[in-house]
Amino acid sequence: MARIPPQDFEDKDGDKHDAKGAEDFRPLTAEDVQKLRLQQPLLSIWRVVLAQVLVGLAVAALTWLFTGRVSAAWSAAYGGLAVVVPAALFARGLTSKATTVNSGTAVFGFLLWEMVKIGLTIAMLYAAIWLVKDLSWPAMLVGLVITMKVYWVVFAWRKVFHPVA
Repeated sequence: MARIPPQDFEDKDGDKHDAKGAEDFRPLTAEDVQKLRLQQPLLSIWRVVLAQVLVGLAVAALTWLFTGRVSAAWSAAYGGLAVVVPAALFARGLTSKATTVNSGTAVFGFLLWEMVKIGLTIAMLYAAIWLVKDLSWPAMLVGLVITMKVYWVVFAWRKVFHPVA
């Protein structure tokens, strides 16, 4: 039986492809997979929560340093806490065995815990009026926003936060 040489082809969207790439395909070996994992390490959600705790504390300390007001520092710290506590609950919910049974429960678990996180954040911001003495809304919102943006910083610097073993 004669082998038919591969030919260039178009996919359903009309994009042209070179058939040579199909000949070069080979499955990854265990060593190849290990190299890829070292290049792109997985990001632990708990490392993100830890980074948020550290940034929230730093924002509160810097607020106290720059304003000289303890109430502003507590407000900034509470803003960070309004991010950290729901994020920790979200992380705990996502890493439980119940939400990792199959892809359907994983998606449902993600949506459920995301709604819990949003609801708890809103409840904590609403409760700030009664829980923080002499509440400074600008300081609290600065603490909230900066602590919330840690997700992107940790994702961008994931190699720093996840050293290669």
